[in-house]
Amino acid sequence: MTPGQPATPPAPAPASERGHGHHRATPWPEARALAARAGAGAAADRPPVRVPLGHALGRTLAEPLRALTDLPSFDSSAMDGWAVAGPGPWTVREESVLAGHSGAAALASGEAVRIATGARVPAGATAVVRTEHSRTGPVAGPVLLHPLREVVPGQDIRPRGQECRTGEELLPAGSLVGPAVLGLAAAAGYDEIAVPARPRVEVLVLGDELLTAGLPHEGLIRDALGPMLGPWLTALGAEVLATRRIGDDAEALYEAVTTSAAELVVTTGGTAAGPVDHVHRVLDKAGATLLVDGVKVRPGHPMLLARLDAGRHLVGLPGNPLAAVSGLLTLAAPLLAALTTRPSAPTPPGGTAPPSAPTAPGPPTAPAETAPPSAPTAPGEPLAAPLRDGVQGHPHDTRLVPVVHRDGLVVPLHYNGPAMLRGIAAADAMAVVPPGGAEPGRRVELLALPWPTEPQAATATPVSPPAPAQGACFT
Repeated sequence: MTPGQPATPPAPAPASERGHGHHRATPWPEARALAARAGAGAAADRPPVRVPLGHALGRTLAEPLRALTDLPSFDSSAMDGWAVAGPGPWTVREESVLAGHSGAAALASGEAVRIATGARVPAGATAVVRTEHSRTGPVAGPVLLHPLREVVPGQDIRPRGQECRTGEELLPAGSLVGPAVLGLAAAAGYDEIAVPARPRVEVLVLGDELLTAGLPHEGLIRDALGPMLGPWLTALGAEVLATRRIGDDAEALYEAVTTSAAELVVTTGGTAAGPVDHVHRVLDKAGATLLVDGVKVRPGHPMLLARLDAGRHLVGLPGNPLAAVSGLLTLAAPLLAALTTRPSAPTPPGGTAPPSAPTAPGPPTAPAETAPPSAPTAPGEPLAAPLRDGVQGHPHDTRLVPVVHRDGLVVPLHYNGPAMLRGIAAADAMAVVPPGGAEPGRRVELLALPWPTEPQAATATPVSPPAPAQGACFT
């Protein structure tokens, strides 16, 4: 399918009925949309779980947060001062009303009692007079409280239900649970809240050439993906069951894929058509359905997405490290976001939503030339920023390029070849460069990374010149 064709894809075929040629690759925006749709379909059958407030940070609400009590739950004082009844001056009672203690006896008109912020206002009180807005006297005889300014009925009293009433919806389902949400939930009476269950993920690292320790030697290289993928997937909201090293053993791979308890299996390498690239053959044997078999994106075009059975999927990442990151951002991140109804990652420093982006949380609209408004789209509101330097493009495919922010612009980083991690390790985001490239000043979509990033100092990681020689490597 080319960008100019209708975006409604044909029904996916079993893996055994499809070839593996790049000419069948899916356009990048459509691949993300398909991954999001696959996640949303699987999410429909996943019951939420209830977790203590202390374990809910960063999750999303699986159901609306409704007040379990009025807030405030009683009339309370907004200030330290005096609860008074009727017009002044007032005769001061000797007792005090403190927060968290039993309320004072009802006030008769003309009486006042000292009260602390947050304390229950006694029955009969008509206002609270702040300490600094009053004076007491005389020294002998009954102590009288005199106002120093006009007293308005109801002033500095927080009436019961001022913020909400029992049963009122405070936040909709899908809201991100941040510290303020935890505080609101606690105030509204919750000990635990309902959130989508974390998707269970298992990582299968393929390749006989990989070392787990020591220096590379004799044709062997260090496994960079094993240490990286688990934490990255965790940051995307997954529960990583295990990272297993399978090597280039087709039978072991088939056994691992078909017996995994994970809802998402992530493999590394083996997605092309080489002599030890077993992923397609394993999927054929397992009866899987290929949803995406190659993506028009560089790096990472051999990535794939397959449905193993109801509610279970496999994302096949290329073996080159930055190509694998591209696969994570293209297929795994949208699928997991849909499974967890997780909002997009925070806006990178300097990144803004493009003018056409939706203002409400939810999936973005894919570009018009690749998907109609009704097509499913990848979760998260699109972010964009102008390029400081031009980026060389692939003639036909999207490019994903690590960038950092400089004075409101994004700067492509050097070391962005498919086997390199040096660029992404220093990046704020990944820029989405359309086929043909992008000139300086062009606004490009940004893919935020799933962890906090800080603006880079002017002397930080070297950035690429406008057209670095290594930038021509698109694999």
